[in-house]
Amino acid sequence: MKEVLLSVIIPAYNEERAIAQVLKKVFNSLENNQITAEVIVVDDASKDSTTLEVERFMLSDRRFPIHLITSSPNRGKGFVIRQGIMAAAGQYVLVQDADHEYDPREYPRLLSPVIDGMADVVYGSRFMGGKPHRILFFWHSIGNKFLTMISNVFTNLNLTDMESGYKLFKREIIQSIHLKENRFGFEPEVTAKIARVKDVRIYEVGISYYGRTYAEGKKINWKDGFRAIWCILKYNLFDKKTFK
Repeated sequence: MKEVLLSVIIPAYNEERAIAQVLKKVFNSLENNQITAEVIVVDDASKDSTTLEVERFMLSDRRFPIHLITSSPNRGKGFVIRQGIMAAAGQYVLVQDADHEYDPREYPRLLSPVIDGMADVVYGSRFMGGKPHRILFFWHSIGNKFLTMISNVFTNLNLTDMESGYKLFKREIIQSIHLKENRFGFEPEVTAKIARVKDVRIYEVGISYYGRTYAEGKKINWKDGFRAIWCILKYNLFDKKTFK
């Protein structure tokens, strides 16, 4: 059996308009960069035709294996990411949102530090480097930077974008982490726990960002921002169980 370098986890909820295009972009990037990979799509009880669109794509494009996992009832992004992590078989695990906010052509940028033996975990940062960014919400930007700062205070990391949706992990590390958050609290929780892994090497690389508006399908809201603050406090001060 051919060794798989990368497991791409795609959590999806009501993404029937975007999922096939995202899968095509992922496949094109993997092929163009000669990356051996598997794609794991986890549908979080979508109310639309997301699952059907994935099944159609699986029949029409067989360049890479797709493992489709359906979850019911709807539990949230963090829950389905955990399902994808448990199913992953690649040397490295990458989370790819099922929209057009992050560019799969940048997989080599995320993989480079780990393949070169310098890193165990790589965060893609929307706030460093000269990559393209869609101009959208001022307060979202301020909120993300504020959450990153508070997270850094407790983890003693110097990340620029803790809330980034592009994170890459060595599989044995991320599969050993005890994760609990079901929604967008995944980002501060995994950051708090990764920071406690002995001798872990965390790198950050600049990435592009093509943010969506709420009309285009963006799902995170102000309530998730308050939950993120609670998760930073909870997993850095009170709930310090790191490993399974």
